[in-house]
Amino acid sequence: MNSYDVLVVGGGAAGLSAALVLGRARRDVVVVDAGNPRNAPAAHMQGFLSRDGMPPADLLATGRREVTGYGATIVDGTVRELVRCNGSGFQALLDDGQRLRARRVLVTTGLHDELPDVPGLTDRWAKDVLHCPYCHGWEVRDQPLGVLWHGPDTVRYAHIVRQWTHDLVLFAPDGVLTAQDRAQLVARAIGVVEGDIDRLVIEDDALHGVALAGGRVIPRRALFVPPRFVPHCDLLAGVGCELDDHGWVTTGANGATTVPGLWVAGNVANPRAQVITAAGEGSAAAIAINNDLVDADIRTAVDLFNRGFVP
Repeated sequence: MNSYDVLVVGGGAAGLSAALVLGRARRDVVVVDAGNPRNAPAAHMQGFLSRDGMPPADLLATGRREVTGYGATIVDGTVRELVRCNGSGFQALLDDGQRLRARRVLVTTGLHDELPDVPGLTDRWAKDVLHCPYCHGWEVRDQPLGVLWHGPDTVRYAHIVRQWTHDLVLFAPDGVLTAQDRAQLVARAIGVVEGDIDRLVIEDDALHGVALAGGRVIPRRALFVPPRFVPHCDLLAGVGCELDDHGWVTTGANGATTVPGLWVAGNVANPRAQVITAAGEGSAAAIAINNDLVDADIRTAVDLFNRGFVP
């Protein structure tokens, strides 16, 4: 069984950033990555200083080269189970049967987006059906845009999307908007179309409109949808991490969980984290993990010294 100082579960921006910091700190690091990043459907990522417009896959490929350059190991696979052992140590079972041992673990498994049940919506995800105006608003600015209802927070979300266009329509079911909602939407010239959506109108591999149940088609070139975020936290729950009422892991400083020796970073704990945010969280968690390992190394060294072992 291979043993490491730190196991990083997930090789996205958070995981690779952490592995880079830990590798430079001369820790033995292994990254296990399933190869299914949340932003894989996106052609480009935006808002990452010095990397604006870079394809997500290129960022990860560059990150992998940098991480392995400092001696870290990358394993393509999925961690199926984490088991605590020896206080704050862990064993990990991979999908191919391989087992790894690590003194500390960082989980960066991200989340998945739950979308409204509208025919054609999933197929256009990250193309012309978008979730983050800060990530994609500039690329569709000044075009006829739409916002699809996905809960009470959608009205506020529509007001944010309004920043990027003067031609915005909110699609909402009958009866969900309050009088205050309507007044605010009218004041900011946001159109309202109420009723059930039948499908998206796609022509030449591009969105051209939204078809309502009655047959009316509202021309739109892109749609924004506030998704429901579902964290990939099965590993965390399985090893005993405390979760809140909504299924999100409870964290302390720098992503520390309620399980000693286990940290989290990125979208698995922070649904609003963009790529640059996730990378920063991974770096902060890595420093906290290394500091924790230093404390453990001190305790071990003092114990050995008192028992007559001289380094």
